[in-house]
Amino acid sequence: MSDLMPEPGAEAGAHDDPAGPAPLDVPREPTGDPRVDALVERLADVDHLDTDGHVEVYEDVHGGLRETLSALDARPGPPVPSPASHTYDNRS
Repeated sequence: MSDLMPEPGAEAGAHDDPAGPAPLDVPREPTGDPRVDALVERLADVDHLDTDGHVEVYEDVHGGLRETLSALDARPGPPVPSPASHTYDNRS
């Protein structure tokens, strides 16, 4: 065919499989924590996978978020005073 007439089936979207994976286009906003942001961006991988491939991505992201939260708990914080360190004067 000529350059002016496209080949049959060459129109935009003609090769797209309507039953295949389609992007969900869910907006993802930055959280301010680069570790969490990277995990949230990983969720975009499901846009290119069949449904049965979603579980692996979701489990990976969930595990990463759990590790990130656990790391927050492991940070040393200010010392907690023990109850025995408080002395009270019982004067009347």
